[in-house]
Amino acid sequence: MLRRLKSAKSKGSCKEHNGINNTNSRFIAHTTVNFYSSPDVKGGCLYGGHMGRTPPSKFRGVQVYTYKELEVATDRFSEANIIGNGGCGVVYRGVLSDGTVAAIKMLRREGKQGERAFRIKVDLLSRLHCPYLVELLGYCADQRHRLLIFEFMPNGTLQHHLHPSNNQQKQLDWGTRLRIALDCARALEFLHEQSIPTPVIHRDFKCTNVLIDQNFRAKVSDFGLAKMCSDKITGQISTRVLGTTGYLAPEYASTGKLTTKSDVYSFGVVLLELLTGRVPVDTRRPLGEHVLVSWALPRLSNREKVVEMVDPSLQGQYSKKDLIQIAAIAAMCVQPEADYRPLMTDVVQSLIPLVKNICSINSSGSSRFLNQAGSPRC
Repeated sequence: MLRRLKSAKSKGSCKEHNGINNTNSRFIAHTTVNFYSSPDVKGGCLYGGHMGRTPPSKFRGVQVYTYKELEVATDRFSEANIIGNGGCGVVYRGVLSDGTVAAIKMLRREGKQGERAFRIKVDLLSRLHCPYLVELLGYCADQRHRLLIFEFMPNGTLQHHLHPSNNQQKQLDWGTRLRIALDCARALEFLHEQSIPTPVIHRDFKCTNVLIDQNFRAKVSDFGLAKMCSDKITGQISTRVLGTTGYLAPEYASTGKLTTKSDVYSFGVVLLELLTGRVPVDTRRPLGEHVLVSWALPRLSNREKVVEMVDPSLQGQYSKKDLIQIAAIAAMCVQPEADYRPLMTDVVQSLIPLVKNICSINSSGSSRFLNQAGSPRC
């Protein structure tokens, strides 16, 4: 089971206001962004400033597209191809010139601040390569247009499957939920422990930012609020509080101090959603049950109450032994005090045997989950 880790608070920290002040980082605070792994800035915008000027060129795996090419890919950004619409922009399904199906996100223009955020996002995503993160295929910075092109995830978001609208039936069995939890844990482990040059804090990990592929494997997406910091365990960023109600770690919500343990808390909330089928905040429920974490935390150490918490749509089809262990992991992740939350590495190591156990029990089965059990790790 997870080991408790009380971090020394005297280690280095970093402060962030308009940028990240860290000499080892490629993000330069209060100045223009210094691009080493992203294309050069020419004429005040990223390379690709004139429609049709230059054919797409490869840059460390990230392709540069013109606006016209993406217009063709999406049938002139047809409403029929819209697959998502959020605060940052509209996402279209498109077919690129080489036949690749992609998710094309048209970002809303927000002046100089939006331009800087776009450059930072391209720089960050072009350096994050992990099987558990949605891959950036390319971008467009053609005149006033700013678009990001991602790999297409045909089964939409975890939110859609856990909390379907219009009384649709939930499709996720117990094994699939454990596999998704492990995929997400590995994604956050990569960001916190293996990303270069410094750890990345996602800052907005939630069900709508977990995408599902054709094999019901999960990948983490949407790094619009992501931040970098210098210390893997105790490094703090003092920043504006952004994110989604119900997923915010209490210390971040109250003080603006952000660490990797803030992501761990958000992961714990998603784990509770997988366990219970409930949303993080639901004012339609009885008094005392509005906030998922507040309602669940006192019950997670009681075996009988944990069984009562399980998503009814599972219809009892789960291992009680595994259930108790998942409840224990979730309880550790949503601890009110950040220092007592585990590292994502610990969470991954705790989830692996549970997933392997499901695979061994059902090795002769043909479920979506089983077919993908042996995929590579980061």
